Amino acid sequence: MEILGSIRDSIWAVAVVCLAVWGWRFLNWIWLRPKKLERCLRKQGFAGNPYRLLTGDMKDIAAMREQAISSPMNFSHDIAPRVIPSINHTFHKYGKNSFMWIGPYPRVHIMDPDQLKAAFSLMHDVQKPSINPLSRLLFDGLTDHEGPKWVKHRKIINPAFHFKQLKDMVPAMCESCTEMIRKWEEVVSKDEYYELDVMPHLGNLAADVISRTAFGSSYEEGKMIFIRLKQLINLVVKATSTVYIPGWRFVPTKSNNIMKKISKELKTLLMDVINKRQRAMMAGEAMHNDLLSILLQSNLKEILEHGNNDVGMSIEDIVDECRVFYLAGQETTAMLLVWTMVLLSSYTRWQDLAREEVLQVFGNNKPDFDGLNRLKIVTMILNEVLRLYPPPALISRLVQNEIKLGKLSFPAGVMLSFPIILIHRDKNLWGDDANEFNPDRFAEGVSKATQNQAGFFPFGWGPRICIGQNFAIIEAKIALSMILQHFSFELSSSYKHAPTSNLTTRPQHGAHIMLLKL
Repeated sequence: MEILGSIRDSIWAVAVVCLAVWGWRFLNWIWLRPKKLERCLRKQGFAGNPYRLLTGDMKDIAAMREQAISSPMNFSHDIAPRVIPSINHTFHKYGKNSFMWIGPYPRVHIMDPDQLKAAFSLMHDVQKPSINPLSRLLFDGLTDHEGPKWVKHRKIINPAFHFKQLKDMVPAMCESCTEMIRKWEEVVSKDEYYELDVMPHLGNLAADVISRTAFGSSYEEGKMIFIRLKQLINLVVKATSTVYIPGWRFVPTKSNNIMKKISKELKTLLMDVINKRQRAMMAGEAMHNDLLSILLQSNLKEILEHGNNDVGMSIEDIVDECRVFYLAGQETTAMLLVWTMVLLSSYTRWQDLAREEVLQVFGNNKPDFDGLNRLKIVTMILNEVLRLYPPPALISRLVQNEIKLGKLSFPAGVMLSFPIILIHRDKNLWGDDANEFNPDRFAEGVSKATQNQAGFFPFGWGPRICIGQNFAIIEAKIALSMILQHFSFELSSSYKHAPTSNLTTRPQHGAHIMLLKL
């Protein structure tokens, strides 16, 4: 009995210690550490709301967003009050040296180009935040990996995005565009304008392009993957807009169960594609010239060279990377094309100049890789669209180890926010016309336009700059060129200017354009 009593006492003692440790960590997470970080920031001249237990500014952020998107705005490119209303409000209230609370994490806004460049170069000390694990249901690939895993995946994936490979993908991109043009020509006449919401069409186009170039299939074959991805995006965006309680993703709520179910279905669909391709490789069949085939070949080469499976990517890793291919490859380019058509519908002089250049380079022929490099005006236009309507409204990073940016010191636990929309409109960088659509600013290239500063980063900056940016630009050039060859377009009176941020910067009510066949 004494032995049993001693064991029982020991178990209780261990339980009490565990509860005490857990309680201390919880108290530190929700109160002690946030207050310590707040004192550190205020001591350096930063201003913001006082920390509020657990939620921070999240309730205000949600309320401001709901208010901002409740009605359209006048046609203006000063979209920060609508797309990032809480950050815009904080800037007006506290100035550039300000911070907000994302739950118990203070998020400091970095606007200085030198500080921005320095932060992006500190890959080991400043990393992507993972404060809400639910976001991994969407992005759990190269975009979110850190350290040795990121290095390994980047090395294996890089060959798929070399210019030689991208050049070989041009015909597939043209084929997808031809399909869309054909569908538009079936409903648009030469005699009168036809109103069309181009957003779903351009979304399907980008989906078809990524399906053909990444997996050798068409949008119709990959439709179920895209349907499931859209469902998952809406659920994850909603779930990550609130404070995440550690362990909450394991609670069997209705939303969690649906997200897990869709994620599992996505994995099954992608596994089918990958297994089919691997069986073809093992059978010695001629490989497709698509991203998946190149990725599998690069992965196999890495394994064979080192004689160790650990140096390669697992099947789960490949599934995750395919998910990122589908999502990022479709969403980014689709929104770039949507905003380009909206802006060229409003600034018809630039539409005419772009069409004149396209016809001069390609005539009525399909675009080719070499000709795409000669499209100076089209490139200027796309850069200006990316400046005013960048895919991500902001980029965030979490400080893992204390860092210094100039005279400022940031301890671990501080989030750094780079509000792209505001930096792309900083009059100190871009001049008094920073809120105006003026592609001429890029006439001598990005470096000249930014005065060699880190003031233009629609695809990120530094070593982790988006690996697919050249893919997106090539696709956008091809699509825009073919649209200009076949149609003239202007903004419909039913268009409502309502930019919003939902994974990417997108029109809330679609993009209604009047098309005229040429």
